[in-house]
Amino acid sequence: MDRKWVLGLASAASVMVALDATVVTTALSRIRLDLDTSIEQLEWTVNAYSLTFAVLLMTGAVLGDRFGRRRIFTMGLVLFTAASAACALAPGAGWLIAARAAQGAGAALVMPLAMALLSAAYPPAERPRVLGLFAGLTGLAVVAGPVVGGAVTQRLAWQWIFWLNLPIGLTVIPLVLRRVPESRGAAGRVDAAGLAVVTGAALGLVWGLIRSQAAGWGSAEVIGTLLGGAACTAAFIGQQRVADQPMMPLGLFRLPGFAAGNTAALFLYASLYGSLFFAAQYFQTGRGDRPLASGLHLLAWTASVTVVAPVAGRLTGRVGARPLAALGLALQAAGMGWLALTATPSVPYWELVAPMLIAGAGVSMAMPATQTAVLNAVAPDQIGKASGVYNTGRQLGGVFGVAVLALVFSRSGGYSAPTAFTDGFTAAMAVSAALSLAGAIAALGIPSRSRTTSSTKTPAPVLTAKR
Repeated sequence: MDRKWVLGLASAASVMVALDATVVTTALSRIRLDLDTSIEQLEWTVNAYSLTFAVLLMTGAVLGDRFGRRRIFTMGLVLFTAASAACALAPGAGWLIAARAAQGAGAALVMPLAMALLSAAYPPAERPRVLGLFAGLTGLAVVAGPVVGGAVTQRLAWQWIFWLNLPIGLTVIPLVLRRVPESRGAAGRVDAAGLAVVTGAALGLVWGLIRSQAAGWGSAEVIGTLLGGAACTAAFIGQQRVADQPMMPLGLFRLPGFAAGNTAALFLYASLYGSLFFAAQYFQTGRGDRPLASGLHLLAWTASVTVVAPVAGRLTGRVGARPLAALGLALQAAGMGWLALTATPSVPYWELVAPMLIAGAGVSMAMPATQTAVLNAVAPDQIGKASGVYNTGRQLGGVFGVAVLALVFSRSGGYSAPTAFTDGFTAAMAVSAALSLAGAIAALGIPSRSRTTSSTKTPAPVLTAKR
């Protein structure tokens, strides 16, 4: 087996999936005009993808462990590629949102199994370096999405941000079947009851947040969906406690690295996805930039990922995940807070560069650190489910980040004028900074390298020394 093929193909698939989480952000202004959408429909264009991605991730991990990771990984790539074509052909907002949901379902089969295939291919000592490179490429796709979306939207049309997935998918699929070895984890059945309840929990909470501005917090719709989401959350926790083969083994959360790493990642991606949803729109609606210019202006935020994430991955293996995760999230909080204080319709671009550089460096440090903390906290046969839990938290964090920041934006500003948009944008960035700070505090709960190294003398369920 050539491990480089596994790394290359898993990374290519991950980049395609991660790119589509944010590539629409710079196209949102054009989509809003072409399809005559409301801000709620724009939110669902982003959140439909993230929501199905999130709630089906652990099902994807279980299916891979039971029926073969390569097989389910390939099925996910096929679904994702077909759904991308459906997005490009969408004649209206409803079709686009439905196709984005199908894309998310395909992504849910791809992402956790990409990480599981990598973890199965590389020994524990090499995983921090490999996962750092993998996370760096994935993170680059997440934050480079607005640049790609802006360039394609301006030069071609917004539909081409989805057509571009077809040649990638059609190239990667046959290579995966030829070059990636099959692997399996602990066999288990799909927890259909758990899937149904967690889907209701996520849908209820997100629907209530998104509809709160239009329908009102006191409306029966919002109160009912929020209460329903909360009830489903409680039911899911109770159901997982007694399930024979739970989709989310709650016992894993007793591992400090697993619990703290996932909590920090949830806040990390809530801040990141919520910020990206509005940042590209700020450059277009708030400052009057064209789509390509807005994407290029975001390079100050995205460029650091190519340098910082691989270095952070290597450093994680030496100093542990806690310092890099906590420092990275603190830097993201500082960058977002600085943007909240600086952004205006007429601010010179150079004044925005420093806060975006700081935020980008912070994201790049925290991504591989939180990921490594989670995967290195569990036993080898639990990697698939651990990957599913991590990616579920990441995507749900993104969904809630967009919903919460959109709510703050709507209460403080709007699309009526550049000044109104900037008022909403700065309020949203302040909340993004608070989310990042909460993540930094959570990251302090990741065990230190020295303490966990000594603890490996006991039969703890770890892959390597826990960070």
